Amino acid sequence: MIKLLLIGAGGFIGSVSRYLISGWAHDALPLWRFPVGTITVNVIGCMVIGFLGGLSDAKNLFGPEARLFLFVGVLGGFTTFSAFGYETMALLRDTELLRAFANIFFHITICLTAVYTGGVISRLI
Repeated sequence: MIKLLLIGAGGFIGSVSRYLISGWAHDALPLWRFPVGTITVNVIGCMVIGFLGGLSDAKNLFGPEARLFLFVGVLGGFTTFSAFGYETMALLRDTELLRAFANIFFHITICLTAVYTGGVISRLI
């Protein structure tokens, strides 16, 4: 139960942060016809998970509960793209090139297809 509470508390922090930072980015660049808020949180999330993941890997800095709170909760609520980026970089670091590129390919193609399919289904109902 404590694990779920840690993830939930972290998710709350991450989701609220995503909303605030994304809104700030859109307000800062109102004339851009680009999802600047989304890319802002994705880049920040990837940078943070890379930094914290690197610290954790190199120095065994975080215990299992802290990893759940930070990686799954906070960064998962902030952006799941950070997990995708971290996992892909881990595959590349481990010279699992085929798996890394398959991860990239499948995430992009399957997720975009899922968004499209969900939209199609929503119009059929």
